Parts: sequence; C-alpha cells; structure tokens
Amino acid sequence: MLAPCSGRVIAITDVPDPVFAQEMVGPGVAIEPDAGPTTVVSPIAGKVIKVMPHAFVILGDGVGVLVHLGINTVRLEGEGFEVIAVQGSEVAAGDPMISWDPATLPSSAGGQDVSPVVPVVLMDGAKGSVASEAIGGAVGVGDLLFVGP
Repeated sequence: MLAPCSGRVIAITDVPDPVFAQEMVGPGVAIEPDAGPTTVVSPIAGKVIKVMPHAFVILGDGVGVLVHLGINTVRLEGEGFEVIAVQGSEVAAGDPMISWDPATLPSSAGGQDVSPVVPVVLMDGAKGSVASEAIGGAVGVGDLLFVGP
C-alpha cells in the first residue's frame, strides 16, 4: 500500500473519529497531510469502485482500500475538493484521484469538528491486521505505507 499523500503517519487508533479509530471499516493507518494544495493519488492499482469529493474506494487484487480525505469532510458537500478520477475506471498506483488543500479546511462544519487527517483503510480486513513501520515518520506520495496481511 503506497502513501496517497505526503505527511506524517499516525496509527489508525489515533484518528479523531471512533469509526476509524476502532477499525470498524477496517484496519489501516492515517496521514496528517502536509499543508498546501495537493493531489491525492491511488495507493494501489485497481478499479475505482466509488469516488466522492472527500473519499474514494479502489478494488485491486481482491482487496478494497478506502482513502478518506479528512474527518467530517462529508459535511463540506464537496467544497474545496476537485475530483479527478472517474468512477468505474481502472487506475494504476500513483494515478491522481482528488485535489484539495488540507490547510483550507474549516475547523468545523455542520456542528462537527473537522480534521485534515487522511485514513487509509484496508476494507473488511481483520482488526489489528495492519502494521506499519512508517508510523511516527514522514512519507512522501508513493512511499510504502504498509503491507497488507
């Protein structure tokens, strides 16, 4: 699994959202993204199953990966995000998916705190099955983030 954006890697349990932190969607890690305009890329090769302004899902080699741009960003209704990818298309690891600037996010939306943290989740994986040597360190776009179980 490659890093879809640059920033500092944190444990999924440190994500400021219980659904991600408790691995309800699946195991993974998260990235505190670098500030400034950036294009988030696909962490694996596969088919774009779902793309929304704030998130996308790629299915590749029998594994689904969710990349969620920020926490509670769905409440922004697409504002501040530019979707590049086309739902249903095939992508290679590193292909551009969505452009945004995490530094421009409001602190709250719809009465909920907003965070720029980007969870990268192995959907439907066993809780605790993802380990990453990158946690606590910095990654660049396309760097190895973790190896799936």
